[in-house]
Amino acid sequence: MQTKLKSYLNRTTSAAPLAVFRIGFGAMMLASIIRFWSLGWIDKLYLQPKFQFSYYGFEWIKPIGNYTYLLFAIAGLAALFVLIGFKYRIAVITFFLSFTYIELMDKTTYLNHYYFISVLSFLMCFLPANAYFSLDAFIKKTQYKQIPKWTIDSIKLLLGMVYFYAGLAKLNSDWLFKAMPLKIWLPSKYDIPIIGETLMHKEWFHFAMSWSGMLYDLAIPFLLLYKKTRTVAFIIVIIFHVFTRILFPIGMFPYIMIVSTLIFFDANIHEKILNVFRKGISLLKLKATELNTQVYNYSNRKISIPILVVFFTLQLAMPWRYLLYPNELFWTEEGYRFSWRVMLMEKAGYANFKIVNSETNDFFYVNNLDFLTPFQEKQMSFQPDFILEYAHYLGDHFKSQGHENVQVFVECFAALNGRMSQPYIDPKIDLYNEKESFNHKKWILPFNDEIKGL
Repeated sequence: MQTKLKSYLNRTTSAAPLAVFRIGFGAMMLASIIRFWSLGWIDKLYLQPKFQFSYYGFEWIKPIGNYTYLLFAIAGLAALFVLIGFKYRIAVITFFLSFTYIELMDKTTYLNHYYFISVLSFLMCFLPANAYFSLDAFIKKTQYKQIPKWTIDSIKLLLGMVYFYAGLAKLNSDWLFKAMPLKIWLPSKYDIPIIGETLMHKEWFHFAMSWSGMLYDLAIPFLLLYKKTRTVAFIIVIIFHVFTRILFPIGMFPYIMIVSTLIFFDANIHEKILNVFRKGISLLKLKATELNTQVYNYSNRKISIPILVVFFTLQLAMPWRYLLYPNELFWTEEGYRFSWRVMLMEKAGYANFKIVNSETNDFFYVNNLDFLTPFQEKQMSFQPDFILEYAHYLGDHFKSQGHENVQVFVECFAALNGRMSQPYIDPKIDLYNEKESFNHKKWILPFNDEIKGL
């Protein structure tokens, strides 16, 4: 076993796929930063709110006023340097740190694909993506046509995990046997040309989309790995992600996944892609320099491999942590994030907070819009950890205003995947007295139904 592992780690392969991946990743990230900035989302999501919801253990990470623009600029510049392969190691580490800081600034903006970018950029910190066709190689007059095979396989493994876990998450009764939440979302897309009026209201189409989405996620990693099905699989990837981009406002994510999937193709395809870039460079009449070609020697393998083993072990284990909690996952959301559960539920809530003086029993209700943006209020109203953090914020606020013996209660209702709204949080529990932790939140009321599956 040890001999086989050592043999695998010593195997080399063409560096072209990793070079193309680096270029595609850098281009997609740069475009994403520019898009986010140009749409005014930095101000809207990070500067306008009076209060930011934080991740447990990362409460110290907050927007930094107008310097938040500088943070995005640093991330964008780092993405550009990754694209061209200039000071690559510093650039990709800088991008990982800046982007992850941005992601952790406000839990309200959590999306699976933001998490994907963070974990992927972390992985890229350990990969020699500048070994070939990079500005670093041009400056050093040395490029490496052969790199360790495991460096490319690690990206394939991460992409495969994302798809496969997304497919496993769809193996539940709501998705497969009720076509939820697609049955809620798709009819609203009636204005899409040609298919809007003819398909979006059809129940059979809702079920077809649900089942095909599940089958796609479970099968696509294996179809991409198998050479005979790879081209067809890539066409399916393009159709799937373009179609989902038309249906849902999920930003750059579909394009990121399409570009990332190119890593599964053989090196000759990537060389053809690089030749296109070479022709573009020649049109700029830049002087070509003959580079020495060598086989890349991964000198820090004894440090990097153990770190990546721990990294992938965590990635494999994280989606299963929900098994440590009782009750329905979609209802409590304990262990829901960071598990590649993509677009599985339509959840809405109503939360009315009551501030009580425990000695006199005097009370008053809070207008949430005095403290939260409409988007923040919407997200807060059906997520228990949001509700708890906001309750503590309200308690601290009114205590600082001179109110005494402060207690915070909430009247909260939630509706999940088309079901009738039902009581969500125990209204008798003083949330100001409850502490955030990884323990089960016993003040979440029971779910009056059952969702079977993973």
